Amino acid sequence: MVRKSKEQLEKDDKIYQLTTLVAGEFSLQEVLDKLAEAAVKVTSVKACSIRLLNEQAGGLQMRSTYGLSEEYRNKGVVSKDDPVIKAAFAGEAMVLDDMRVDGRVTYRDAVVKEGLISQLTVAMQFRNKNIGVIRLYSPTPKRFDEDSIKLARVVASQCAVAITNAQLYSRAIEGARLADQMRLAGVIQRRMIPEKAPKMQHLDIAAKYIPCFDVGGDLYDFIRLSENQLVIAIADVIGKGIPAAVMTSMFKGAIRAYADAGGAAKINETITRLNRMACEECRDGEFVTLFYALIDTEKMKMSYCSCGHEPTLLIRAAKVSELSQGGLVLGVDKEASYEIETIDLLRDDCLLFYTDGLIDAMNYKGSLWGKELMLEAAGLFSCDSASVMIDNLLGYRRRFVGLSRQIDDTSIVVVKVKDNKQSV
Repeated sequence: MVRKSKEQLEKDDKIYQLTTLVAGEFSLQEVLDKLAEAAVKVTSVKACSIRLLNEQAGGLQMRSTYGLSEEYRNKGVVSKDDPVIKAAFAGEAMVLDDMRVDGRVTYRDAVVKEGLISQLTVAMQFRNKNIGVIRLYSPTPKRFDEDSIKLARVVASQCAVAITNAQLYSRAIEGARLADQMRLAGVIQRRMIPEKAPKMQHLDIAAKYIPCFDVGGDLYDFIRLSENQLVIAIADVIGKGIPAAVMTSMFKGAIRAYADAGGAAKINETITRLNRMACEECRDGEFVTLFYALIDTEKMKMSYCSCGHEPTLLIRAAKVSELSQGGLVLGVDKEASYEIETIDLLRDDCLLFYTDGLIDAMNYKGSLWGKELMLEAAGLFSCDSASVMIDNLLGYRRRFVGLSRQIDDTSIVVVKVKDNKQSV
């Protein structure tokens, strides 16, 4: 593995600091000011501004700056119909190499007075909804290259989550008692769960999350790295209540910040970073189990690491294999090492990712549904579509447990291989 420079390690640490703002109990303005400062330090530019979309006003209001004068901060609203904003909201990273002569700049005199030349604008999105833009400034022309854009997108993604959480938190804490705060934490956590599984060539993917209490520790996420590469992460933060929800939000942000394309070496690097972060943040008795997989539909391979998590099941030709290669749970030992395994994916393969809440469901007699009954049910429906398989698995479990109250969350992700180049 290539050793990173001190500068890159410091940059990674600053990106991690952004993820801590996702779960912090800060006011919206505090979060915005911290994000603007962090963005400048992460990207090594002169200044940053954050504008949030105000639908009622029909424009983007300047909400925070770092490295800019008060006069520049108060220069006015930018319309959402501004060509740079429209392009950024459409998904483009907008680079202005010289704002002094660029006709798209609204406040050109203010730019010249401030000593700014080049600018990079990236949209901040939460669940595919634009909430604003982050802008980076440099006193030199043509400052922003592809590496700058990639880094800015990571920063913008973290900012979007942190801002959304701060907005939700601010709205809810006014006059709310502990019960209301618990309910809100559950809302925030459920917003962290993807609304639907991604669509990807050669794969049929479905997922479902069933919370047990208002808040819990289950988490799964899908991260599209490229047209052919998809990360699937499923985790369980051991602990309940608001602390587990806070850690879950923080952990999701870290996964998204550290996820990277590549082979086993890249996955090992990602897991190592996540473990060190968990060791820093977990209190006594807290830890995180994680199953992290990178699927490549071009090569039809999956590389994975199981960090003390329930092994993902590979069902192939009616035979079940447990994918258990990996290592220790996260958050216990900073120096823990992890092993990565890569497997081929064949046509009609079925992958079942789950948290222990699925098999630990209990009936009124105190008997667990257990892995044996789960495997039996999975075998019956592994030829169905991913969504039908999940519904039938939960239906079988429901018949076993009846109306008994459950004590743990349940998360399930099913991936079916529809076709490939090396089918059997």
